[in-house]
Amino acid sequence: MNGTITKRCGCRDAVTGKQLGASCPKLRQRTHGLWNLVQELPPRKDGTRRRFRRSGYSTKGEAQTDIDALRALLDIADKKTDPDGRARIADLLETVAASGEDLPDYAETKRRFATGQSLTQHMTVAEWLDAWLAGKKALRKSGETRYDVDIRCHLKPRIGHIRLDRLTVQHLDEMFAGIAETNAEIVDANMERRAALDALKAIPWKGAENRGRRKFLKAAIDEMEPFRRITGPATQKHIRDTLRAALNTAIARGAITFNPASYVELTAAKRPKAMVWTDERVETWLRTGERPSAVMVWTPEQAGQFLDFLADTDNRLYALFHLITFRGLRRGEACGVRWSDYARTAREMTIAVQLVQDGWEVIESAPKTDSGERVISIDEYTDEVLEAHRTKQAAERCQWGPAWIETGRMFTQDDGDRIHPGWLTDQFEKLVELSGLPPIRLHDLRHVAASLMLAAGVDVKIVSETLGHSDSRITRDIYQSVMPKAAREAAEATAAMVPRGAVRAPAPIPPTTPVEAAVEQDGLTTATHEGAKIIAFRPRKVSA
Repeated sequence: MNGTITKRCGCRDAVTGKQLGASCPKLRQRTHGLWNLVQELPPRKDGTRRRFRRSGYSTKGEAQTDIDALRALLDIADKKTDPDGRARIADLLETVAASGEDLPDYAETKRRFATGQSLTQHMTVAEWLDAWLAGKKALRKSGETRYDVDIRCHLKPRIGHIRLDRLTVQHLDEMFAGIAETNAEIVDANMERRAALDALKAIPWKGAENRGRRKFLKAAIDEMEPFRRITGPATQKHIRDTLRAALNTAIARGAITFNPASYVELTAAKRPKAMVWTDERVETWLRTGERPSAVMVWTPEQAGQFLDFLADTDNRLYALFHLITFRGLRRGEACGVRWSDYARTAREMTIAVQLVQDGWEVIESAPKTDSGERVISIDEYTDEVLEAHRTKQAAERCQWGPAWIETGRMFTQDDGDRIHPGWLTDQFEKLVELSGLPPIRLHDLRHVAASLMLAAGVDVKIVSETLGHSDSRITRDIYQSVMPKAAREAAEATAAMVPRGAVRAPAPIPPTTPVEAAVEQDGLTTATHEGAKIIAFRPRKVSA
């Protein structure tokens, strides 16, 4: 294709007032005028002629560089064998000429051309995220909902307008900085609303003045933002992971070559440490109402007290909570298990389905992970509990008669209908409060089951398979730190492995006043001196 480079200026004829253009005598001067280029492009589909024009170059060399780049772009498609491809590139160049944008990058254009992508239309991040999510065919409903929330609530509002191929790490850093600012605003708004509600609660009901103050404060509260949750570190990590997965697919399909989400650093999301409700922690909770951790675990004695409370009150959910406590089913698995999943002769229960809550809608799906589909053994006592529950359910079926809803579920409402997972959580929290035990979440009963199995000496791999974990390391990381008694026994057993001679007593502390009291017990002498305890060790032979 022919291309030309010319030099023109804006000088005008003194008589006619017309621009002299290329005939200006001053153009011989190096600094006078500007260089322009014209490059012929393949004709349009209707046969009309088209050209790429651009002006304003300071030197001829600059114009020549661009005209060489134009010819290289046109040569991406073979002139003889791919006329349609050359027409696509010509469409791109015509669009660039009209918009005044920089010339397209050669390597990027060649890649897009080779992968069959549009050269004239550029997809935004929002458009790609929508297309990516629509193409995820094997997602469970809960996973699809989680991705949708990340995309709809965070990614599209903040970076959806950016061209997909121009998304950078800086864009993502700015997005997460914006999330942090929004979090600060939410915290301030929540504090303001909480303070207003506390002030309203403190105003007496009686008296015209008080009623006026209450009315004014209520109106102010109605104008405030409702309580909202911040976007915490774990959610931010999930947002980044969603974007990274979407961009990896874009790379695989040739839409982009770089994934900026892989290079964004976030504050580490720490998993809450599971803690046991020891006597000291219970005492502090009773005094202050504060929980030491978001994840709390009952001791075996406390778990037994809870089950005894349910049994004594003849609660119809006793068997369900018994099964979770000893076998560690997830909430949705317990709601979804069917009588047909239990082989009583072999005392084996197959975990094959679960009821998942999506908003308030309940959906039946496969377990959370592939390893969640498992077979668990049932002990003799739990088998008796389940059979007693089967008898009670049969009595309820007779009582309801034709109105009974046959779902085949092991655990149901009294009319046979399935149990809603959210309703079960509410019931559990109420029952824990009525029992007088320190609070735990329903999911923490699963932690109790794992802790009991580990404390009983069950191999961690078997515990992991019973719980449906994909890796036994997850079981170790989450649960092995929550049984202090087992940890103490392990420490004692370790210390006993090393034979030692007599342990020498430290030099006694000379008292300056008479010792108030002394008690000898288990080879130790404990004395109180001026309010401080003094412990002296007697020599003791440690057996090998």
